[in-house]
Amino acid sequence: MKLRTIYRCQQCGQSSPKWAGQCSACGGWNTLVEEAEEVLTKAAAKARGLTDFSEPPVKLSEARAMKAEHASTGISELDRALGGGLVNGQVVLLAGPPGIGKSTLTLESCTALASGAYAGKKVLYVSGEESLAQVGSRAERLGAKPDNVYLMSETNLARIIEEFRNLKPAFLVIDSIQTVYHPDFVGSPGSVGQIRECASELLKMVKAAGAPLFLLGHVTKEGSLAGPKVLEHIVDTVLYFDAEKNNAFRVLRPHKNRFGPVDETGIFEMTSKGLRPVDDAGLLLAETDRDRSLAGRAFAVAFEGARPMLAEIQALAAKSYLPYPRRTVTGIDLNRAQMLIAALEKNVGLRFDEMDVFASLAGGIKLKDPAIDLAFCAALISSAKDIPLPPDCVFLGEVGILGVTSSPGFMDRRLAEAERLGFKTAFVPRLPKKDEGRFKALRLEVVRDMGGLYAALGRLKGIAPVTARP
Repeated sequence: MKLRTIYRCQQCGQSSPKWAGQCSACGGWNTLVEEAEEVLTKAAAKARGLTDFSEPPVKLSEARAMKAEHASTGISELDRALGGGLVNGQVVLLAGPPGIGKSTLTLESCTALASGAYAGKKVLYVSGEESLAQVGSRAERLGAKPDNVYLMSETNLARIIEEFRNLKPAFLVIDSIQTVYHPDFVGSPGSVGQIRECASELLKMVKAAGAPLFLLGHVTKEGSLAGPKVLEHIVDTVLYFDAEKNNAFRVLRPHKNRFGPVDETGIFEMTSKGLRPVDDAGLLLAETDRDRSLAGRAFAVAFEGARPMLAEIQALAAKSYLPYPRRTVTGIDLNRAQMLIAALEKNVGLRFDEMDVFASLAGGIKLKDPAIDLAFCAALISSAKDIPLPPDCVFLGEVGILGVTSSPGFMDRRLAEAERLGFKTAFVPRLPKKDEGRFKALRLEVVRDMGGLYAALGRLKGIAPVTARP
């Protein structure tokens, strides 16, 4: 076997015969790392290539369609993010920053699967970062020690494959893929070549056995997945586990899923006994937070995937002492917030050119649902004019650049959720005929533009109504 020295980018995997400060493919600086690459003869390369193919090609009309049957993991929010559960042979890549709870979530899923969908079968948890005592200590803290979950502290891929064939588990966890190395390939664990080859070998192994695989991955300081981009193409599902700073909630978002939708979101709460699924997202805000009227706070019902979620928008408009007033938002798209501020200035006549505007979405969850536009505008008017908004009012609507409101999707489900949460009045762009008289405990008030919204809020404090400008 002959070896040659190459320099490979640790972000995109591009190889170069000599070192350079910047990668010519992705533009990353100081990402080229020296590696040794095996040089194969033509005969050896041909022999290796022929052995990789195990099945001959078939006609498309003769190919059998696989029906994806999801097995519940026993954790409702994880099932939601996966699209219903695990599929035989599914490879899931779970990525997140250090300390977010990736190992805790996978250990809890192993425990739930061992006593649920895979009861009577074996589950193998391979830890390359922690010792068996550390994993056992976490299991003891979580109160989970089933007899059919096996632990293994190993980073050698050959040993992992050997134990997998001997044990024949129904579910496999690798924590993490950056710590595993292939003994037949040069390079340190975590390098592009090692990650690519280890992931490929594990993929072929679990696909042949029909066992789901969880791969835990690291993220870079920029928040992207560490390792080659091809890793995300190899796996079936990519889940990102993240949270806002100083927030107890953890959000699990799918970025890729071959067996389900990618617009679902799993929400967890970190407790002393592990991660607790938040099944009712409408109650993320405590009921005690809605017992009084406040200026600058408005409620909306947003959708994350197929689930309604209560959103609390807080806005503060204060006199600015800077040449250029500040616009700071959290949890909301900044460009959309600036567009809504301009729409209010143009169509209502409010002046924000001498005010600093701060807006935040309570709960630490980022939303892109345009249905929160009306609540943002209501909170901003409330803060600028010092109008306390009643806690039993909810605002549902999308606002365009001309200040005209429009109904978002799933309006009937939003109204039903608002009624369930105890709201008494809902400000909506229009009243659908099919929903007239449907909501007995919820009074609907139509707001067609920003002038109508300002007039409706003005009646709460006796401000003269202002109509939209022509």
